[in-house]
Amino acid sequence: MSANMKYLILYVHPNPKSFNHAILETVQAELQKTGREVSVRDLYAQNFNPVLSAIDLAGMAQGQLQPEIKAEQKFVGSADVIVVIYPLWWSGMPAILKGYIDRVFTDGFAYHISETGIESLLKGKNVLLITTTGAPQEMYEASGMFKSMAQTTGEGIFQFTGMELIEHKYLCAIPHVTDEDRKKMLQELREFIQIKLL
Repeated sequence: MSANMKYLILYVHPNPKSFNHAILETVQAELQKTGREVSVRDLYAQNFNPVLSAIDLAGMAQGQLQPEIKAEQKFVGSADVIVVIYPLWWSGMPAILKGYIDRVFTDGFAYHISETGIESLLKGKNVLLITTTGAPQEMYEASGMFKSMAQTTGEGIFQFTGMELIEHKYLCAIPHVTDEDRKKMLQELREFIQIKLL
């Protein structure tokens, strides 16, 4: 990827001492050490309001978005590569991230539906999803949950808007593995970034 590409990290976890935060620090440091321009949107630290309200809907219909939504759309719109870091809760993303997508990925910005069909408006962007889980990988594979999430999240949200999905990486059983296991995961993530994101 080009050295002048812009990166956006959407980070979602309420605990600054979490393994998710270690992932954030790893990704950000790996990108910045090569001089890449990196923006971080920490949704919990921002106290982002995830509720799509009647005011939001009325504004979308009239083309008058709330200032905080316009601000987030600038970050998304200017990024070439988006990295989304979040824990898996109840087989999906945390509500604050789903609400971010509900409010920010609006008709006319992320996609457009017309009489001729659906137009994806975020083409040319790449996205990497990094998700931590509490349960082991084998459980999700056996149940078919990974396939379901690939369809609802990877395809249904990001590819729907035209983004190219680099990968959906799952770091599994985080509360139950050793510190050495977690350090190994972070090192593998560094190597992945060097190969796939730089």
